[in-house]
Amino acid sequence: MLPPLEAAVEKRSVSIQGHRTSVSLEAPFWRVLKRAARARGISLGALVAAIDAARRVDRVNLSSALRLFALAEAENRAVTRLSDPAPAAQSPSEDASDAL
Repeated sequence: MLPPLEAAVEKRSVSIQGHRTSVSLEAPFWRVLKRAARARGISLGALVAAIDAARRVDRVNLSSALRLFALAEAENRAVTRLSDPAPAAQSPSEDASDAL
């Protein structure tokens, strides 16, 4: 069970194709998305825009698409950690709060 603050929904405003929209997600999802954007060398907004473009094919709402992307990222990270016998040290910009 998540602590109450972890389950709280955070609303963020993002710009997609020049239009402002707000997205509501729980804090752990935002952390995974920020980490994924950082790993790709792009802004969080650019990552959200890319996910938005991809989700239109599947006709999934944006919040669901972001959660599914974050879940896939977390799963991939877990598999990578399990398959790497000598995991790399945690980078200074990545703190324990990034872990899901």
